[in-house]
Amino acid sequence: MDHPTLMLLVTLCSSGLCAELHSAGSEEFRLVGGASRCTGRLERKVLEEWKEEFEDYDNLSWTLQRVDDVCKSLNCGSVVSMRRIETSSRFEFNVEINCSDSIRLVNHLCSGRLEVMLNGSWSSVNEDDFDQQDAEVVCRELGCGPPSGLQGALYGETEAPEWSREFLCEGHESALLKCRSSVQKYSGKAAGLTCSDSGNIRLVGGDHRCAGTLKMKYKGEWRSVHGYNINMEFAESVCELMDCGSPITVRERRQDSREDVWGLDDSCDGSNLMECQKYIAYNRVFIEITCSGKNIDGSFNVFLQVRTVSLIQQNNVVPVFSL
Repeated sequence: MDHPTLMLLVTLCSSGLCAELHSAGSEEFRLVGGASRCTGRLERKVLEEWKEEFEDYDNLSWTLQRVDDVCKSLNCGSVVSMRRIETSSRFEFNVEINCSDSIRLVNHLCSGRLEVMLNGSWSSVNEDDFDQQDAEVVCRELGCGPPSGLQGALYGETEAPEWSREFLCEGHESALLKCRSSVQKYSGKAAGLTCSDSGNIRLVGGDHRCAGTLKMKYKGEWRSVHGYNINMEFAESVCELMDCGSPITVRERRQDSREDVWGLDDSCDGSNLMECQKYIAYNRVFIEITCSGKNIDGSFNVFLQVRTVSLIQQNNVVPVFSL
């Protein structure tokens, strides 16, 4: 590449104008049709022509981590959300992505060294003046759970720039760049933080709050849950996290239509549900759990799950009750 062309590309990229393209080896991607250059429908460049990215029903290959890689390569921070859009074909989906165009966590989806987009380039933040209120705003903006740690050293000893922006958030702002701030001269380490990947679970559609279809909030979205190691130990973890006593039943419920759900990794056995690896699945099988429940005074209720089975015993039909 000749020198003038190289200088032109450097100038364009430093101004953010080349951010709509992503190159991964021989592949290039962009987002179109959104409210900004960092949101919209995913397109791939094929033989010098832009085409919609389709995901096959039998091969749902777009994971949150893969989408996050695209966001970062587009110079668009971290992934906030992803959803599949049905097409005229029953077996294909479009992929719609929402990236944060102003902040990113370098190492993982909801944890890592914090970087902020300032004047067209990404810059670290000094950890000495990055506090809990600032972290709350960052985690909320990225669609993660509340902050659980502020330790830059966990993500490498990286120096913050000499001139760094100090944010003075109150904790209620919707975005870090909406906080009051000032530029200060520092010499210190770059700020890092850990947001809880998933801070909420609930049971819906049952007779009480401790029974129903399992829903999980992850990356700011409530979805039903699908997993492979669903047993009483798994249900016990859910009941304990919800302060709902002990598990009574757990089963898989199948519905006619499919939807995006949070899939749990095969290794997830419920012993540490909040740290299970999650991925986006498209499924019609969900988890239903019934826990014993708990009264306000701390004593436990017992909700009987009644199942009538026709047992012929001396010409009598005997109802069988199972906990």
